[in-house]
Amino acid sequence: MTKVTWKNDPDDHDYPAAAAYLSLLTSTDVVDRLVAELKKAPIQTGKAKDLLRASRLLLLPADNKHVAGDIAKVAGGKSLSPVLLVRGELREDIALQIADGYHRVCASYHLDENTDIPFRMAVLNRDPAS
Repeated sequence: MTKVTWKNDPDDHDYPAAAAYLSLLTSTDVVDRLVAELKKAPIQTGKAKDLLRASRLLLLPADNKHVAGDIAKVAGGKSLSPVLLVRGELREDIALQIADGYHRVCASYHLDENTDIPFRMAVLNRDPAS
């Protein structure tokens, strides 16, 4: 089994990609706040299987062009960039958003569903009680 290795920080181009995706879901001012929060958020880790479940996204097939590309990177000894997430909210039935890194999550799952994936996470709505 090929072990996935990870860079210490997301690539610079991951943030504009996250912003482009998030701009389809919310206003520019909210996107700007979320991206700023992602840039300063600490690195955490979560299992590939848990990130997919929480996001409610389907596992893309291993032969998907971008998933296959990430699997090939790992096989070639290259490290992947940590993913960028926006926390979901269980009480409001809001899924986790993979703002950038969906293909990397899927590739990691195909290699080992228990892969620890590093991520930075922003929170859409700060709950004063939490």
